[in-house]
Amino acid sequence: MDEQGALWTADQVLALAPDEASRRAGSKLGTAGPWSGAGSGGQGAVWGLCKGSGSTPYRTVVDTTGPAYQCSCPSRKFPCKHALGLLLLWTGGGIPAGPGRAEAPEWAEKWLAGRRDRARPTGPAPEPGPADPAAARRRAERRADRISAGARELEQRLADLLRGGLAAAERSGAGLWEETAARMVDAQAPGLAGRVRELGAIAGSGPGWPVRLLEECALTHLLDRAWLSADRLPGPLAATVRTRVGLTAPPDGPALRDRWLVLAQYDAADGKLTTRRVWLHGESSGRTALLLSFGAAGRAPQLAFPVGAVLDAELRPYEGGGGLRAELVEQFGAPAPSGAPPRGGTVGAALTAYGLALRDDPWLDAWPVTLTGVVPAPAEYGWQLADAGGTEREAVPLTRAAQARPGLWRLVALSGGAPLTVFGECGHQGFTPLAAWSPDAPGETVPLV
Repeated sequence: MDEQGALWTADQVLALAPDEASRRAGSKLGTAGPWSGAGSGGQGAVWGLCKGSGSTPYRTVVDTTGPAYQCSCPSRKFPCKHALGLLLLWTGGGIPAGPGRAEAPEWAEKWLAGRRDRARPTGPAPEPGPADPAAARRRAERRADRISAGARELEQRLADLLRGGLAAAERSGAGLWEETAARMVDAQAPGLAGRVRELGAIAGSGPGWPVRLLEECALTHLLDRAWLSADRLPGPLAATVRTRVGLTAPPDGPALRDRWLVLAQYDAADGKLTTRRVWLHGESSGRTALLLSFGAAGRAPQLAFPVGAVLDAELRPYEGGGGLRAELVEQFGAPAPSGAPPRGGTVGAALTAYGLALRDDPWLDAWPVTLTGVVPAPAEYGWQLADAGGTEREAVPLTRAAQARPGLWRLVALSGGAPLTVFGECGHQGFTPLAAWSPDAPGETVPLV
C-alpha cells in the first residue's frame, strides 16, 4: 500500500458531494476527456486541469489525507464538481497512484505546501493574557437576562395561540412567526428562534397539521419553562437546556483517540446556514459521535469525509446532548478505505435506546442506532424495517422524508429480500436509514443519503 493508502470507491467519492446536482455533474467529469496534466504523488496529493467554458482550464487539487480541496472555478459548493470528477478519475485508475509517480505543478505544490505549513507545529503557544472573570460573568448574566425575556415573550405568544385556537395559525400565515423568530434572535436565543420557525412551517402543512403543531408547541413550552427554571435542574439536563436554547460551550472532557468509521454524512439547509452532519463510530470504544460543520452565505461546509472510510483521529465531546456531539481535535494520517459496521441490535432494542435518550433530552428528534438482521418491507402506511428472525419480531416505519429519497430503492435493491445491517436515526416520526451493509460484503458501506 502506498502513502496515499488504497484508492477510495466511487460511492465514497460521491458521498462527499454537497447535493444531488453536484453528484451528477461530478460523475460527468470522472472521465479522462476534460482533464489534462492530471497526476498524483506522495502525501495524498491528486491534481489536474479541467476544461471549462472559458479559455483557461480550471486548476483542481485534492489532498486526500484531509480530505481538502482547492479549485480555481467560481463555484461556491464544497467540494465542487471538478474536485469530485478528479477523485472519480483517480478511483477509476485514470491517474497513476503512488509516491514518486509525478511531481506536482507549481500551483498545486504551493497550495499543498501551505497546508503542510499550517499543520506543522510552530512552538509553544503564547501565554494567554489576564482574563477578567468579573467582566465575563457580567456578559453571561446580561445574555441570560435577554434569553429569559425572550422566553417569557414566547410563552405569551404560545398562550395567545392556544387561547385563540390553532385554526388562527393557518389564517395568520408565516409573517407573525417570522417576527417572533426575529425577536428570539434579538434575545440571543437562536435555538428558540429555530423552534419558532418550525412552528410557522407546520400550520397548513398537510393532513393532521393541528396535532403536529400542538405537539411542537408543547415541546417549545417545555423548553421555555426549563430555561426559566434551569437553576433547579440536574447538571446534565441544565447543560442540555442551555444547548437547546442556543448557548454554545467549548468541548469538555478528555479527548478520545480511536479508529472511527464514517457512517454517514449529509447536509441540511436552514435559511442562510448549511449544517453538515457526519456520524462516526469508534472501533475500540464502541461510541457513536457526531461532527457538525457549518457553511454560511450559501457555501457548503468544508468538513467532508468519504463514507465508509476509517479515520485514525482524536475527538473531544461537547457538554449535553447525550454526549454525541464532538470536535475533531486531530487526524492521524490518511483515511483507510473501509471498516466493519457497528454491532447492532433488534428494532425493539433501538426503540428502547431512543426512549432512554429522551429521558436526558426531551427535545431529541432522533437517536443514532444500528439495526442488524432487518428487511425492508412495504406496509399499509409505506415502507418499514422489520426484524428478520427471533420470536418477538418488531418493525419500525421509515420516515416520510426517507421514503421520498432515492436511497430507499438502493436499500431495497441491496437487500433483495435478505436481512441487512442498517445504520440510521430512530425517532418519534420513524426511522431514517443512512447507511447499510450486506452480509455478502460486510466491509462495504453503502450510503443511503
